[in-house]
This record gives sequence, structure tokens and C-alpha cells, in this order.
Amino acid sequence: MDRCNSIVDLITHGLLSIQTIYYPLLAVVGVSVNLVTIVILSRGKCGLSKCVIHYLVAMAAMDLLVIITDLSLRRIPITYPRQFIFMKSIPICNIHAVLMYTVTDCSVWFTASFTFDRFMTICCQKLKTKYCTAKSALVILGTITLLFFLKNIFWYFMFTGEYWISNAPWFCYLNGAVNSQLWGAIEFLHYIITPGLPFILIVLLNALTIRHILVASRARKRLRLHNSEVQHNDPEMESRKKSMVLLFALSGNFILLWAIYMVYSIWSRMRWLSYQHVYLPWFLIEIGFMLQLLSCCTNTLIYVVTRTKFREQLKQVVRYPYKAIVQLIH
Repeated sequence: MDRCNSIVDLITHGLLSIQTIYYPLLAVVGVSVNLVTIVILSRGKCGLSKCVIHYLVAMAAMDLLVIITDLSLRRIPITYPRQFIFMKSIPICNIHAVLMYTVTDCSVWFTASFTFDRFMTICCQKLKTKYCTAKSALVILGTITLLFFLKNIFWYFMFTGEYWISNAPWFCYLNGAVNSQLWGAIEFLHYIITPGLPFILIVLLNALTIRHILVASRARKRLRLHNSEVQHNDPEMESRKKSMVLLFALSGNFILLWAIYMVYSIWSRMRWLSYQHVYLPWFLIEIGFMLQLLSCCTNTLIYVVTRTKFREQLKQVVRYPYKAIVQLIH
């Protein structure tokens, strides 16, 4: 047992040391790539519909806000407690908590809503024209933002106004009027809603979409075999494949990078409900935090890999400062 504890302590201390470099670097990269992504997608030159652009821009914007509110204003101060000691006296912890959990929830649920939109586009052709529009996307994104802001207002009353600077998941003092059973129930429900429920929805919708594509692909192949006049290339199926590559890359990235954080959070919060469970080592939640925040920086890479036009636009954005400097010189 002592040897196991020593190994766990060694791993934990190693991760904490890595975080001192990892978190600041991730903050710089996260802010940069999400800003660039928002600019490129907003120009509308990536061969995507306005509906898809609204979803992807909203996802990038929320990822950027997560980097600011969670990584820059929470994890980095926790990692560097001496440099941010002044934050103990700032009475805005509960306000910060409301904003941080709202943008985190929106970041997750925007991914789920985009998955649902692609499911409707591919599998429900009759409803596609009514649901999968730019206007509907804006209404859905706005409704999700409002609902999760209202849902997270309770954090204002759960926490006191002081920051607790220590390397712990919770960065604020719990209000003394809140008992452990109530706290445990609220936290458990919070992690079920985000990201537990989106996990289930994304996996289910992707499974149904894959099934529909396989069935449709087989039917169209049989049609081409029986009709020699049908072109060998199928533009519709090619378009669907491109859409699915983007969808699966985004949803798969989300599931992989959020998995540890979700499992540890739900499992560990069961103790607040007096549920006896197997102990999970502390370093798992640290890994969970690191991967969860990494997920806010990886969508740009997915667009680069899966979208040719996005790569072209990115090259133009990268070259623009150099062109401007050359023009000024000449």
C-alpha cells in the first residue's frame, strides 16, 4: 500500500510540474487558434453552408471563452498560487463560477447540437429544409446559451465570494449554509447534464447516422450497377462523406478528451451522496483537466486536416502579416 501511495504521489507531483509549462502554453495556443478559426469561418469561404458556419463559429467562440474563464482565470492561478495571491481578496468568485460553467456547458452542448443538426441533414431529408437553416441555428444556439446561463445561476449562491488558491478542482469556498447532501446532489446532476447526457446523445446520433449512410450507400451502389447511365462518381455521397468526416472528427475528439474528466467527476461526487465506491487516484482528475482544456484547442487542427478550403484560408491569414510588412517596406 505504501509503495502504491508513493507511486501515486510521484505521478501527481510530476503532473503538477508539467502543468506549470503546459497551462500557459495551452492558453497562448488556445486563444490564437480559436481567434484565427473565428476569423476564417466568418469570412464564409470554406465551402460550408451558413448553418454549419454558425455552429462552428459558436463552438470556437465558446472554446475561446473556456480558455479565458477556466484556463487563464482558474487553472493558471491555481498552478501559480504565489503569483496570484491577490485573487484571494477579490469578491467575485461566485460570479466567475457562473460565467465559467455557462461557457463550458455551452461549449459541450454546441457540439451536441451540431451533431444533431448533421443527423437531421443526412437522415431526415423531409425535415432538413425546415430545421437545418441559418436562422434555426442562431435560434438554437441562442436558446442553449440562455438556458445554461439560467441553469448555472445557482453557483452564485453555492459559493462564497473568496477564491481558494490551491491545486484543487474547486477554487471557491463552499457557502456554509449548503449541506453536503444537497451539494453532492447538485454536483452529481450538474455532471450528468454536462457532459454525461451529451456523451450519450452524440454516440447515439453518430451510430444512427452511420447506419443510415451505410444503408443509403448500398442502395445507391445497387442503383448504379443496374443503370449504366448513372455516373460512376456520386457527388451526393461524396458530400455526405466529407460532412461525416468532419462530424466524426469533432465528436470523437470531444468524447476522447472529455472521457476521463467525466468519469472521475461523476464517480468522485458519489461520495457526497454517501455512496461507497472504489478510490480513484487524484492524478486522474489532473489528467482529466488537462485533456478537457486541450479539447478547446484541437478543432482548428481538425478543420485543417479535413477541409481543403480551410487550409487555403489559413495560409492566406498566416501570409497576410508578411505581405503587409513587405508592402510597407516598398
